[in-house]
Amino acid sequence: MYIYRVGVVGAGTMGAQIAQAVSLAGVPVVMTDVSEAVAQRGLQAVRSIYQGRVAKGKMTAEQLEEKMLLVTASGDLSALKDVDLAMEVVPEDLKLKQQVFRELDGVCSPGAILASNTSALSISALGAATRRPGKVLGLHFFNPAYAMPLVEVIPGLATDPQTIDDVVGFAESIRKAPVVVKECAGFVVNRLLMPYLNEAILSLQEGAASVKEIDQDLVAFGMPVGPFALLDRLGLDIALQVSRILHQSYGPRMTPASLLDLLVNAGRHGAKTGRGFYDYTGPDDHELPALIQKVRATAGVPATRWTRSRLLLAMINEAIFALQEGVAAAQEIDLAMVAGTGFPKDTEGPLHLADRLGLDRVLIELEELSQSLGPRFWPAPLLRRMVDAGFTGQIAGRGFFKY
Repeated sequence: MYIYRVGVVGAGTMGAQIAQAVSLAGVPVVMTDVSEAVAQRGLQAVRSIYQGRVAKGKMTAEQLEEKMLLVTASGDLSALKDVDLAMEVVPEDLKLKQQVFRELDGVCSPGAILASNTSALSISALGAATRRPGKVLGLHFFNPAYAMPLVEVIPGLATDPQTIDDVVGFAESIRKAPVVVKECAGFVVNRLLMPYLNEAILSLQEGAASVKEIDQDLVAFGMPVGPFALLDRLGLDIALQVSRILHQSYGPRMTPASLLDLLVNAGRHGAKTGRGFYDYTGPDDHELPALIQKVRATAGVPATRWTRSRLLLAMINEAIFALQEGVAAAQEIDLAMVAGTGFPKDTEGPLHLADRLGLDRVLIELEELSQSLGPRFWPAPLLRRMVDAGFTGQIAGRGFFKY
């Protein structure tokens, strides 16, 4: 099925970005929200993104107006009755999303595909809220959607193969790089990214290094921004929500750092509130050190040693868990992390990095970290099997990839 018209439910930042990305490819978009006023604010956000392109010389003012003719806004969900694909972009609350899907099921034509931009919730549970689970899947864009090439396509248990093919084709038609991912909490990118970010927070609350030192070290490694700058950009409240979802699914190795909870409760949600791990309101920030000290005092947190390997090996280990569960192929996992997080292209992704380091060395370091920092670093069983088989990476000629 070719997708001629798209609906977006939720005219906030992400909804507007998705609407702009779709309309840029020449596909008409209808944005809806709880009221006409909110929907119109989303429309203005789309215009602002296009104005940014005009300012950079990427399009003319006339072309901007042509693209804006493709985007309409409404406070009434019935405006989506004729769309071929309806995308839900509302807050990460399962009950709220299920309610949206029930309403879309009643409004949209029987042949329409219903997609969720959720970053971690169950697609199968969303499909079960409708009478068309075969037409429901996840279509996860990354922030900012107008710039990030990756989209995760996540089938639920009941999703029809044709629905997957239709959405993959649509993603390619709007110049995105789709990766089909087996349904699991966090899918690929957030599942691998959160252990990396959480380990940065644990390192900070344990006094291993400062916010700036950790960020600078990971930028020196090749990441586009440090973990704390990224957390502030994503929103600490959102990061905590995703962390809790992952913890519920994967257990103790995903336990959110206490400091993250404390910062969210203190209203430090990141750049959008003016304060997160960085203070964007002034040069002196006395609150963050006090909150770190509070965590250390109340939880009896021991001092630990800083090494960027803590963060990278947390990500690599989770990538191996995802691979052994068949969430995606090794090449797709690495592609997702490069395209979705800016993981350094020259390393080609966390599994390629593991091969270059040597899987035997990775195993030894994970075992050492498991002893010194706790069982969250317990090596994935697949890693040990590969080392025992002599598949130790690039030097051996075979690891997660063949050389």
